[in-house]
Amino acid sequence: MSEYSWTAGSPSRIPKKMPPREYMMGNLHVVDLTKVLDPNTETRRCRLWRFNTGGAIPDFHTIMDLTSHLGTHCECPYHHDENWASVAELPLTNFMGRAIYETLDLPENHQITGADLEAAIGSRVQPGDTVILDSPHKIPPFTPATNGPDDHRLVVGADSAQWLADHGVKCVGFGDGVSIEDGEANVKPFHDILMAVNCTFLEVLQNLELLRTDTFFISFAPLPIIGLDSCPVRVYAIEGLGEF
Repeated sequence: MSEYSWTAGSPSRIPKKMPPREYMMGNLHVVDLTKVLDPNTETRRCRLWRFNTGGAIPDFHTIMDLTSHLGTHCECPYHHDENWASVAELPLTNFMGRAIYETLDLPENHQITGADLEAAIGSRVQPGDTVILDSPHKIPPFTPATNGPDDHRLVVGADSAQWLADHGVKCVGFGDGVSIEDGEANVKPFHDILMAVNCTFLEVLQNLELLRTDTFFISFAPLPIIGLDSCPVRVYAIEGLGEF
């Protein structure tokens, strides 16, 4: 059996061609909202071991050593409390449906309130929606810039969480202009309030600027592994479906 490891610091496989980030399928506009992962450059755990089980007849398998919060990922309630649902315990419909995207034009480092959300999306949100929040104050996620002097992202807290819970939002997603890790006083109640009602979080969304509308169908199904708190996902938006 031959084997090689593909890890940070080793030569990376260079793809012959990266696929596009948006597609047209008839009248439907499809946008891939997922961060592409390169094991050589990820700051979070991402290692691959590829090996041939077939000898002369190639039959390659890959062992994946990944953190559950890698790249674009869906955080489930078990992430925050031992007694709450893990990935496999939530229905598939929790990970798809109607989505609303909103870039909030608010001052740097502003804490998003329920009143802010009411003014921006209160007339549009429906129970069961996924709400994706962003702002112009962007920084790359999971880098030394996080929570540093150049981090001017908007922040969330108890008030915004309660508004989202009261409106029956089932998932909250974040562009690079909103932080959910600024400090315990905000982070804990935001998780407490929303994950207690099986609301999930989508972090590290990419290509949001390619969206043509603010309301669309979204899908981000994680692997149904019992006891998994979160999972990297392939998130995509479909614009043009009549129901959305």
